[in-house]
Amino acid sequence: MEHFESWRDLLNPEFYIKMGGFWLILFIVFAETGLFVGFFLPGDSLLFVSGIYAVEIVNESIGSTGNDLLDTTILASCIAVAAIIGNQVGYWFGRKAGPSLYKREDSFFFKKKYLKQAHDFFEQHGALAVIMARFLPVVRTFTPIVAGIVNMDRRKFLFDNVVGAVLWSFSLIFAGHYLDKLFIEQFDIDLKAHLELIILVIVLITTLPLVMKFFFNKHKDPDFDPQNPE
Repeated sequence: MEHFESWRDLLNPEFYIKMGGFWLILFIVFAETGLFVGFFLPGDSLLFVSGIYAVEIVNESIGSTGNDLLDTTILASCIAVAAIIGNQVGYWFGRKAGPSLYKREDSFFFKKKYLKQAHDFFEQHGALAVIMARFLPVVRTFTPIVAGIVNMDRRKFLFDNVVGAVLWSFSLIFAGHYLDKLFIEQFDIDLKAHLELIILVIVLITTLPLVMKFFFNKHKDPDFDPQNPE
């Protein structure tokens, strides 16, 4: 069992995998969107590293099927379900209490600017934002809330939610699992020995769109009225 040693552990996906395994992974995926305080939790890197450990995770939780592909599919499917439920909870919260969030004071767990970023992203990309947001840290936490605030059609949101969750979970889980195998077989490189570098690369790739958006828009003055988000 892994033990908490420093705040750096909270950003290390391997820490969560070794500390809580299958069930903690599912909770984190749910919390990233179901509990809007989860924006600081590792998402993309957690899924990629979980893919590397897929067989071990499934074996220790529900028991391995003995089939590598099936074990990886089971893990990706369960993560997709957790992601779908998380987004639906975020959407429901947005419909019920979302507008009041714009009046809430900033805290460690809540930043109003993140909610606004998600709103701008949603307005720019429309319904596809629900799918695209899955691959963007922070934005994916607040996009379902914004979708609820602007009263996006429930069926349309559910459809985009399912598509986005499946694409996100399967692409990252399978990428981690089979790239690890490829590097071992072709280059004799074990990705488990280079997780810090891998996590850094994933963070850079997933945050680059947000950084670019910030620099391109830093001189603009968006006319967004939080009292009337529509």
